[in-house]
Amino acid sequence: MNIKRLLTLLTALIMSACTQTPKPQELFVIGHRGAMGYETENTLASVEKAVELGVPMIEIDVFKIASGELVVFHDDLVDKLTDGSGPIEELTLEQVKALTLEGNHQIPTLEEVLDALDKRTALNIELKGANTAGDSVRIVRQYISEKGYTEQDFVFSSFRWPELYRVRELAPDFDIAVLTGEDPLDAIKTAKALKAVAINPWYKRVTAENVAAIHEAGFKVFTYTVNEAEDIALMRSYKVDGIFCNYPDRALAQ
Repeated sequence: MNIKRLLTLLTALIMSACTQTPKPQELFVIGHRGAMGYETENTLASVEKAVELGVPMIEIDVFKIASGELVVFHDDLVDKLTDGSGPIEELTLEQVKALTLEGNHQIPTLEEVLDALDKRTALNIELKGANTAGDSVRIVRQYISEKGYTEQDFVFSSFRWPELYRVRELAPDFDIAVLTGEDPLDAIKTAKALKAVAINPWYKRVTAENVAAIHEAGFKVFTYTVNEAEDIALMRSYKVDGIFCNYPDRALAQ
């Protein structure tokens, strides 16, 4: 090949590279309370829908109830989503199972979710209520030793940071994410103390600058709850590592 032809080829390759559309920022999509945009939140149906949509991880919430079990539910009170009333933490398992959720579902236990999930995707367990860390760790360890799950299948998160310190005390190697609704930079100190893997901020608090600072500090950023196409695109442009989404297929399709 002569020099002139080689230079022409090289110029064409450089021009092609310069005009190619940049590859979109990869997003790790977490089904929020399963796929609560399609099924009643935190139910087995919602978990199944999220799996069906192809998410790599699902987030659920847990409370410890009066009879000692961990149940998967988000609100302090059962009034909004069920035909009952009162604080969920004051109910026994028999009373919880007597409730009917919107869509004619039952409130599941953590074990029922793990059995239904059957290792098909990873699970983010948000410690919603008090005194949930110890039993959550115990149950997860049981499923690791007896049901074929691995440590990599789980992340523990919470706005109740003392619960996360308890997780770290009990399980030095489990992944932890620090939830915050405030300035996410204020969570860096706690994330370092916990040896966390991520800080999970409210998306309204997220900027390109604080994402860069959190990454510089050594943590990933998974932001909640991002449902609209324009917000998904904005979070992608800020280079967050992932999002929690009620409609996970919207983010997976982008």
